[in-house]
Amino acid sequence: MSHFPEMSCQEIVEVITEYIELTLSEPDRSRFEEHLRVCGPCTTYLEQMRLTIQLVGRIQTDTIPPKNQQDLLLLFRDWKASRA
Repeated sequence: MSHFPEMSCQEIVEVITEYIELTLSEPDRSRFEEHLRVCGPCTTYLEQMRLTIQLVGRIQTDTIPPKNQQDLLLLFRDWKASRA
């Protein structure tokens, strides 16, 4: 058992990218993995994120129509600004 407070599902969502990219601190990584051992929905979410990253990594930018590229960039900028 960890010496740190249990990680919530909301925290899992907030740090999942760091976990996947292996940039999450060791204490938080332990808390993350401890949570996954008891939370099926978060385990499923992690699997879905990994699959999404795998599939998106196969998309070539030149196959995305310019209008869609612009829309995606705007959505990402809006999302990023809302997290600041």
